[in-house]
Amino acid sequence: MAAIARFQFLQPYPISKPSAFFSKFRQSSPSFSSFSSIKPCRIHFRKFSVTSPLCSSSGSIPEFPESSESSTSIVGDLLDYLNESWTQFHATAEAKRQLIAAGFHLLKENEKWDLQPGGRHFFTRNMSSLVAFAIGKKYSIGDGFHVIAAHTDSPCLKLKPKSASTKSGYLMVNVQTYGGGLWHTWFDRDLSVAGRVILRDDDGSFLHRLVKITRPLLRVPTLAIHLNRTVNQDGFKPNLETHLIPLLATKTENATADSTEKSNVSSSKDVHHQLLLKILSDELSCKIEDIVSVELNICDTQPSCLGGANNEFIFSGRLDNLASSFCGLRALVDSCALPEDLSNENSIRMIALFDNEEVGSDSCQGAGAPTMFEAMRRITDCLSHQSAGETDFARAIRHSFLVSADMAHGVHPNFVDKHEEHHRPELQKGLVIKHNANQRYATSGITSFLFKEVARLHSLPTQDFVVRNDMGCGSTIGPILAAGVGIRTVDCGIAQLSMHSVREICGKEDVDIAYKHFKAFYQSFSSIDRKLNVD
Repeated sequence: MAAIARFQFLQPYPISKPSAFFSKFRQSSPSFSSFSSIKPCRIHFRKFSVTSPLCSSSGSIPEFPESSESSTSIVGDLLDYLNESWTQFHATAEAKRQLIAAGFHLLKENEKWDLQPGGRHFFTRNMSSLVAFAIGKKYSIGDGFHVIAAHTDSPCLKLKPKSASTKSGYLMVNVQTYGGGLWHTWFDRDLSVAGRVILRDDDGSFLHRLVKITRPLLRVPTLAIHLNRTVNQDGFKPNLETHLIPLLATKTENATADSTEKSNVSSSKDVHHQLLLKILSDELSCKIEDIVSVELNICDTQPSCLGGANNEFIFSGRLDNLASSFCGLRALVDSCALPEDLSNENSIRMIALFDNEEVGSDSCQGAGAPTMFEAMRRITDCLSHQSAGETDFARAIRHSFLVSADMAHGVHPNFVDKHEEHHRPELQKGLVIKHNANQRYATSGITSFLFKEVARLHSLPTQDFVVRNDMGCGSTIGPILAAGVGIRTVDCGIAQLSMHSVREICGKEDVDIAYKHFKAFYQSFSSIDRKLNVD
C-alpha cells in the first residue's frame, strides 16, 4: 500500500522581503539535482494542509540565499512550476494545488454542482487537463465567459507498453515519440522518468499516484564521430525506432538481485525491467507487485533556470506550453484574490488547460473534446437554477471571448530569413498576436483589436506574427475551440527560441508582460467589449 503523508504549506512571505526559495533556479549550477514535488506555497496563497499527496519525488528543499528580484515578478514562481511539472499530470496536479490554496473549490464532473455568483471553482479530467472559473457577482443569465486556454503537454519520449529490452549487454527502455520533437536534442542528456502509476491497495481498490525520479536514470548516447565521420557534413539523422532508445543499466546475472520481491504479475516481470519497477516501488513505498499499470514520460533532469549575461533568459524544457499555462493560471487567481475583485464583474472568468495539443487534441482530455463548452453550458444551467434554454447559452457564447495562449516563434538571429520580413517577433517585446489568412490561427481583425486594446489601456507592448507564404504554418487549439461553438478567439503567445527542443529559451520580461496582459484581460475586457458594435 502506498505510503500516506501529511504536509503543511507555509504562511506567505512578507511583500518587502521576497522569498529566496527560487534564487538557486536563477543559476545554472550543475550540482543541483533534486527537487521536492510538493513544496511550500509562496507569496499570496493561504495556509492549508492536505493528505495523500498525488506527487512523489525524492529530495529535500535546499536553503538558498536571498533574492533581490522584485516581488511583483512571477518569474521565480514560473521556474518553480516548471521544475514541478515534468509531465502533464504533474502540471495539472500543481495547478490543482495552487487553486485550492487560493480558495477555489474542487468540483467533480460526475457529481451535481452548486454554483452561485462570486464563487470560484475548478475540476480536472484525467489529471492532465483542468478547467477553473470565477463567477462575477453581477452575473446574469446570458452573460459571457472570458477564457484563457493553453495546453499542459509537450513533445517528449514515452515508455512503450512493453518497454523492457536488452542489447549488447545493456538494459534498454523502449520508447515512442510523442509530438513533433527536435529528437536530436534528447541525445547525451541526463534523463529520468516521471508520470503516473496505478497501485493495488490492500483492500483491493486501486490508487492513482504521480511519481518523479529526480536523479539521472537514463541516457541516449550519440555515436562517436570516429564511427560516423560524415555526421557534420551530412547531418545527424537518427532512426527514431532503433537509435533513440535510452540506456538504463548494464546487464548482469544478478541485475535484479537487489530486489528480494518477486512479482506475481507476469506483466511486471516481462513488460518492464524489474530494476525500473524496483526504483518506482522504492519511490512510492510500495511493493513491486502492487504496481498494476504505469504511464511514464522520459524527462530531462536539468532544472529550469535563468541564463544569459544579465539573467534575462529562461532556460528550460516544456516552456511550450507550460509558460502560457502558468501565466494564465496565475492571472486568473490574482484577478479574483480579493472579495471585491468580482463585485462589479458580470462575466465568468475561466482558464482551460488541455492535454494532447501536440498530437492534434483529439482525445477525451484534449481541446477536441467538448469539455470546456460542456462546462460552460453546465455553469449556465446551474446559475439559472434550471435548464437554460438554447437561446440563453447562445447569448452567453456571443458575449464570450477566448484567448488561445501558445508559445510563438521568436526571430532566430542565425536564421533571420526564416521569418517574414516585417513580422519578426523579438524576445522581451511582449505577447505575439498570431495571424494566418488560412485559419491556422483563429485571430481576426476584430479579436486582434480587442486584445490589443487591453494592452494599450495598460501600457503593455504587443507584436504580430505571420508565417512566410513559402513555408508551412503550425496551428493551435484556437481554431479547434473557435469552430466548436463559434466563440470569438485570438491566438497569441510568448516569443521563444528552440521550440520543441529538450531545452527551450524565452525572455524573462515576456513572462511578466504576459501575466499582466492576461490579468488585465480578466479585469477590463467586459468594459472594452461593450464599446464595440460589429453586427
